[in-house]
Amino acid sequence: MIRLYGLLMLIDLALLVIALIDCLSTEEFSVRNLPKVVWVFVILLFSPIGAIAWFVAGRPQKSPIGRGGQWRPGAGFPERERPRPLAPDDDPQFLQSVERSRRADEELFDKWEADLKRREEELKRREGDQA
Repeated sequence: MIRLYGLLMLIDLALLVIALIDCLSTEEFSVRNLPKVVWVFVILLFSPIGAIAWFVAGRPQKSPIGRGGQWRPGAGFPERERPRPLAPDDDPQFLQSVERSRRADEELFDKWEADLKRREEELKRREGDQA
């Protein structure tokens, strides 16, 4: 029985030392859930639960949780299969809409020009009649 208690105390001491060293060597900004100082007190005061809590909830994650994991270059689409939007000058629909707009603008300009010529001729006739 004494050997079992001695073994459990040794495991508890080893867990405490490992958790404390890991906590103290971790950067402050990467510690999760509590400030680093609070984690040190939790590890020291609530042994072995504090050390276990450090490894479960306080230690920085090596990879983010989630289905996708951390993005790595080359982990997405292969370049030849990457979906790419067409540039406006390569998109046939866009080019057709630009052509339609240009034609409509030209027609409107021709109408305005014809109307201006007609008005100028009317003005000249009026001035000719008055003189």
